[in-house]
Amino acid sequence: MKPGKFDATFLTIGFAFLYIPIVILVIYSFNESKLVTVWGGFSLKWYASLWSNQGLMDAAWITAQVGLLSATLGTVLGTMAALTLVRYGRFPGRMLFSGMVYAPLVMPEVITGLSLLLLFVAVGLDRGLMTVIIAHTTFTMCYVAIVVQSRLLTFDMSLEEAAQDLGCPPVKTFFKITLPLILPAVISGWMLAFTLSLDDLVIASFTTGPGATTLPIKIYSQVRLGVTPEINAVCSILIGFVTIGVIIASITTKQRELQRQRDEHYAAQTP
Repeated sequence: MKPGKFDATFLTIGFAFLYIPIVILVIYSFNESKLVTVWGGFSLKWYASLWSNQGLMDAAWITAQVGLLSATLGTVLGTMAALTLVRYGRFPGRMLFSGMVYAPLVMPEVITGLSLLLLFVAVGLDRGLMTVIIAHTTFTMCYVAIVVQSRLLTFDMSLEEAAQDLGCPPVKTFFKITLPLILPAVISGWMLAFTLSLDDLVIASFTTGPGATTLPIKIYSQVRLGVTPEINAVCSILIGFVTIGVIIASITTKQRELQRQRDEHYAAQTP
């Protein structure tokens, strides 16, 4: 069924509402003028001046550390949670376990950030880089669990059973058979977790401490005093990184899916 003109019109308006402000931000990041609302000609000087802005560079480095570590930890924990929910059926405490895994999805970020802050204060853990990583891992692992679980629900268990019938141990079967087949979902989950960590402001503002200011917090604190061309430049760089990451993840996922289909077709034709 083809979309009508009415649907296409509102779809176009919706996409324009979302992406035109981003396009304007990127364009004005190349503005020569210091006034962000007045076009003064094309220039790259604001991108060059970022290297001398030590505050933004430090915040960017902290954000990269938090994103990489929390996304990796969240992917490992989320994949383990998805395997537990899919493979072990109904076990005692399953309802509580699944509720704890999916709670951050429906929980307001303010509540999540405040509860983690109270936890860190109760256990006497000083707020800093480690607390932000723990908070982002807790926040992102549920998204990874959903992505990986959707792939495991359509997984052909006969492949694992065939490997184990041939004498392959369960752990080796997972790393040799299961993980390569679900790897596109794992990569997609990691990319989603990294993007969410990169974008988070609310949870990080509750759990951060001295020397652990992330880039969203730094940008927000400067925007309150006025938008500068450097802010446009650093936001454009973030948009570029996220876009490149999404493209790479999409291409990788598509290639692996095509390879999996070719392998299954070849296995079906082999006597």
